[in-house]
Amino acid sequence: MDDPMLSSSSSSTQLNQPPPTLPRTPMAVQPETPARHIERMLNVNHHHRSPSRTIYSDRFIPSRSGSNFGLFDIKSPTNSQCDETSSAYTTLLRAALFGPDTAGVIPPATPDRRGLMNPPNQNIFRFKSETRRSMHSLLPFGFDDDVVTGVHHSPVKTPRKVPRSPYKVLDAPALQDDFYLNLVDWSSHNVLAVGLGNCVYLWNACSSKVTKLCDLGTDDSVCSVGWAQRGTHLAVGTGNGKVQIWDASRCKRVRTMEGHRLRIGALAWSSSMLSSGSRDKSILQRDIRAQEDFVSKLSGHKSEVCGLKWSYDNRELASGGNDNRLFVWNQHSTQPVLKYCEHTAAVKAIAWSPHLHGLLASGGGTADRCIRFWNTTTNSHLSCMDTGSQVCNLVWSKNVNELVSTHGYSQNQIIVWRYPTMSKLATLTGHTYRVLYLAISPDGQTIVTGAGDETLRFWNVFPSPKSQNTGSEIGASCLGRTIIR
Repeated sequence: MDDPMLSSSSSSTQLNQPPPTLPRTPMAVQPETPARHIERMLNVNHHHRSPSRTIYSDRFIPSRSGSNFGLFDIKSPTNSQCDETSSAYTTLLRAALFGPDTAGVIPPATPDRRGLMNPPNQNIFRFKSETRRSMHSLLPFGFDDDVVTGVHHSPVKTPRKVPRSPYKVLDAPALQDDFYLNLVDWSSHNVLAVGLGNCVYLWNACSSKVTKLCDLGTDDSVCSVGWAQRGTHLAVGTGNGKVQIWDASRCKRVRTMEGHRLRIGALAWSSSMLSSGSRDKSILQRDIRAQEDFVSKLSGHKSEVCGLKWSYDNRELASGGNDNRLFVWNQHSTQPVLKYCEHTAAVKAIAWSPHLHGLLASGGGTADRCIRFWNTTTNSHLSCMDTGSQVCNLVWSKNVNELVSTHGYSQNQIIVWRYPTMSKLATLTGHTYRVLYLAISPDGQTIVTGAGDETLRFWNVFPSPKSQNTGSEIGASCLGRTIIR
């Protein structure tokens, strides 16, 4: 035939026919047991394939590192025809599926009936509970972290723990419950000054020694105290409108300055310049090097001045009053250069940020309850946080961008805030009266709070500069209670 298609079809038909001499024997299909199925999946050298079809398996295999393979009658591959490449691959596959400990271990023999009734390992068909497994443990090769390059692990930053209890409590008899006074201050020499009634006491934080600095007599009272920046001299504002300067090392009064007609509830130092705020609505600027009692008078408030703070660069003075006003003055002005009227209650709590130039925080009284933030450089109101209770004091941390506020009506709490998110790091309680007084230690880690319950409480709330990234607790955990006089 000349037709190539017909010729090819005939040849193909003849090739597909079995030889007449070969007998046709029926194939015996053996039943598939679970043990044979698992053994065929694990043994890559299994050569007895089904003549009819290829069996594939697709299923999730959990971690078997703690499983007992003897229950499945699995034997280690012992085929003598395995070459070196197949043996290495089998080892790697077994290590990847069942853990590195089983790479070169022959599975145990089938246990007896007693072992079946009480299997020694209860992890069969259970997920292995592991926490914080390294990503390298998911690789089929047992690489160490130092071996694998290009993968960097960032440590998990745990939240800083702030102790919820004071580590020391001092009894302070006759500590007044008056919102407009400032009776506690902490010096750069680690000495705490406290005004109790008509006396001022010094408490040395290093030795816990208590010293009586002065007694104003029965016809006068202490309304404010303020340490000079060097920590050697203390200013005392009195109820009669006078300012006394005391040398703390010698317990000697070096000067008395007049000028106010009513009590002095606020004091603030700027190098050799001392500012005093009074119930007579005025602020006096005093240069202790000059002979005059004051060098200038600042007028603007319509009610008692109860808050005064100089900025860290000594260029701006912030004042708060019972007229709900917050004013900012410069070094030479006699009228406020900035006026903020957003508060709806007395502004006693004032704090300048040591981290950002021109950032000022202020807090309002019972009818306001808000902490507000201002940028005095751009003359803008940044944000407002309603705290839910009277804001009595504010102070920034020197080591981290956080601040602490103390409160009065109605919760009497102390709150540690993270700025600028204003998320609460801790809420501290313990005082039974308004927390009217607040000072920070010279290392910036400890605060002391005072209240009308006649106690001073010391709290470790801020980290040191070297430990601000650690999650360990700060400071001492012991609780001591002594009397300050």
